[in-house]
Amino acid sequence: MENQVKQAYEAAKLLYAQHGIDTDEVLKKLAEIKVSVHCWQGDDVRGFLNKDGELTGGISVTGQYPGAATTPAELRADLEQAFSLIPGKHKVNLHAIYADTDEQVELDRIEPKHYANWVKWAKEQGLGLDFNPTCFSHEKSSDGFTLSHPDPEIRKFWIDHCKAARRIGAYFGEQLGQTCVTNVWVPDGFKDNPVDRMTPRKRLKDSLDDVFAEKLDPKHHLDAVESKLFGLGSEAYVVGSHEFYMGYGLQNGTLVCLDAGHFHPTEVISNKLSSLALFTNGILLHVSRPMRWDSDHVVIMDDELLEIARELVRHDLLPTTHIGLDFFDASINRVAAWVVGTRNTIKALLRAMLEPVDALKSAELAGDYTLRLALTEEFKSYPFGAIWDYYCAQQQVPVREQWIAEIKTYEQEVLLQRDKSFV
Repeated sequence: MENQVKQAYEAAKLLYAQHGIDTDEVLKKLAEIKVSVHCWQGDDVRGFLNKDGELTGGISVTGQYPGAATTPAELRADLEQAFSLIPGKHKVNLHAIYADTDEQVELDRIEPKHYANWVKWAKEQGLGLDFNPTCFSHEKSSDGFTLSHPDPEIRKFWIDHCKAARRIGAYFGEQLGQTCVTNVWVPDGFKDNPVDRMTPRKRLKDSLDDVFAEKLDPKHHLDAVESKLFGLGSEAYVVGSHEFYMGYGLQNGTLVCLDAGHFHPTEVISNKLSSLALFTNGILLHVSRPMRWDSDHVVIMDDELLEIARELVRHDLLPTTHIGLDFFDASINRVAAWVVGTRNTIKALLRAMLEPVDALKSAELAGDYTLRLALTEEFKSYPFGAIWDYYCAQQQVPVREQWIAEIKTYEQEVLLQRDKSFV
């Protein structure tokens, strides 16, 4: 198998070289890209601070597949297994509810010490950490409002929580030597048509101003804000719309998060990247796969994933774009979901990096749209798979579908042991 992979790579390398594409250099660049893998796929967004609470904020996870992580140690073990099957060194994205502590702590009182075990583990694994305040699944968010809540005391609780989350994110960045992105998303909105759309947005703006008032070292920490079109229970109106957060981010210098599942069903984020990039210092992506609105399916190699990757590569946006994943599926093996989604995201970036971008741009500028179309179509059948296989072998992770057997073994030996009814 090793010789076959090498031979196929060498043959493919010659084909790409004819178009000035150095596959060795491409793979070096690919190895530098870090994908932020979301921890909440591993336990269905339950976390460890309020494990018995109901999911709220328009979040719903469907499926009963056995083996969900129930402790921080189990979740870290599952992540280790996933990363052993994914090429490259990456990051883990934590929500605040994933604190690893025996202490009973409220969200507005969380501190770096409650996540010290995560930092220790990340150092051992050579991983970075990103962070998110958790403004949902809590008694103080039960009516659907947090940072825009009309009650100043409840609003203060969530402001203090977000402030604490930022300090934890800065701690992650300082300890790990990798910039931590702390992303603020809130579910605030109305189920039916509101009369006053402006006042909640003013409250949200004022709350965010308070949250971001403390200046943190951008070497260690960056802020991001994330919009949403609608949610379950907020179908008519979401306070933090795309327009709201785009305006806020541009005015205040925060990253603007584009989540692939947070827009109209026929709206895509790939077409937004080149516009937003002209006016920002960076972008945060949540790569997901919407199906019938925001259903957060496992990322597959579909047209939109490829278009996102192409936009990042063609316009040299990778250095200023933070790529994260956001999906949760409890109907399949949760570790396999991480592997499929992350490998596909990296693979899409590779495919984009293996296209003759300069030649295509030159043809377009010259008005030779025939050449642009013909070359684009021919490259769809170029042997990028041979380059991908070689990259996986180079990174010492399974080639092609070989990883599935390792997942099946892990399922039998670890995941199913967590639920004896399946043993």
